[in-house]
Amino acid sequence: MPDRDPGLDTLLHLHGETLFVDDAGHWVKFVVVQTEVTPERPHGLRYSLTLHAPDGARLIGFDNAHPVRERRGPGGGQRAERDHRHRLRTVRPYEYENAATLLTDFWKEVDQVLRERGSIP
Repeated sequence: MPDRDPGLDTLLHLHGETLFVDDAGHWVKFVVVQTEVTPERPHGLRYSLTLHAPDGARLIGFDNAHPVRERRGPGGGQRAERDHRHRLRTVRPYEYENAATLLTDFWKEVDQVLRERGSIP
């Protein structure tokens, strides 16, 4: 049996949380559920971590909740359910390492987007 991911409890504890992250009204939402380990979810999690604008529009998201194309363009390959990240309309693969790294990567992206939007220095 693999070693337990030490950051997993922290990530699972965030399930269902919605947090306002600045005075402008940007907010984050966490959906994290343990699942059966499968080829699509080798870490045994279904997750969606998202940052939203004050009007509710999703700005970024890290998730594995739906299939994504393997490549862009006409020969884009089959859709496969896998870890990925969204930034506005762009979707890119995300290499899940562990729960703590996922949270770190998510919050780094949140900070970057909020800086770009002039919400934080």
